[in-house]
Amino acid sequence: MSWKDDQEWEKNWWGNCTNTYGEEQKQLLYASRMGLSTFHDGRSPYNLSVSGKVLDIGGGPVSMLLKAPNAKGKVVDPCDYPQWVRERYRVAGIEFEKMSGEDVSETGYDEVWIYNVLQHTKDPRKIIENAQNAGKIIRLFEWVNTKISKGHPHSFTAVQLDGWLNGKGKTEMLNGQSHCFGECYYGIFLGNAYGK
Repeated sequence: MSWKDDQEWEKNWWGNCTNTYGEEQKQLLYASRMGLSTFHDGRSPYNLSVSGKVLDIGGGPVSMLLKAPNAKGKVVDPCDYPQWVRERYRVAGIEFEKMSGEDVSETGYDEVWIYNVLQHTKDPRKIIENAQNAGKIIRLFEWVNTKISKGHPHSFTAVQLDGWLNGKGKTEMLNGQSHCFGECYYGIFLGNAYGK
């Protein structure tokens, strides 16, 4: 399959983006593994306890930034989503740019988030390098030891990701928690901007 075919698969998978509960349920598990805790604000128990400036690479139509009321953020994603998705981000005060993670050249972020993204990309190592240049820390959750399939042209090992991230992630086998199945890899890693 070509990159264009993979992107078409991804777009079709999201559809009109109106029923995203399943994916958002998984995101709560991703967030906990990425070291993010939640708090109840009187309306929702699913607000993420994070502040500062956050770049979400590949955040899709329902970025976890929508649950981070105390953060300033930007989502970059190459997929075509309905216009109302962009409007939702605008109303929430989140910048959205249609862009591949491989093209990110931004800097100055406190955190960069990458979750369930790298399998879907052209050059996952380049995305990691761009994330390292963009922020002080990288919070990451990815699947490892998967099969390559439509929309998923890459598979990774923990050792491979450790090397790219210059750190040591954790692995875990998920057997249905938050409807997640398979071996995952996660952690918090230092970016090149750490301490600057």
